[in-house]
Amino acid sequence: MTEPVIASTSPHVLELEPGTYWWCRCGRSGNQPFCDGSHKGTGLAPEKCTVAEPGKVALCGCKHTANAPYCDGSHKRYR
Repeated sequence: MTEPVIASTSPHVLELEPGTYWWCRCGRSGNQPFCDGSHKGTGLAPEKCTVAEPGKVALCGCKHTANAPYCDGSHKRYR
């Protein structure tokens, strides 16, 4: 399996409305933290993220979280 590219060494803190989002797992998307299809051929499919209520979320930017798509602090290893 391909290792993800570290897109950011900090989380993407966003205010999201209810809906379905596709979090970029490969780190190659030009639309971080969301998928733009750049993962094709990497073996790293995006992660579906469903938001039930509006609010602030911290989505992983380093792509190494154990709690995908949410930040778990893993980015601190890459600073």
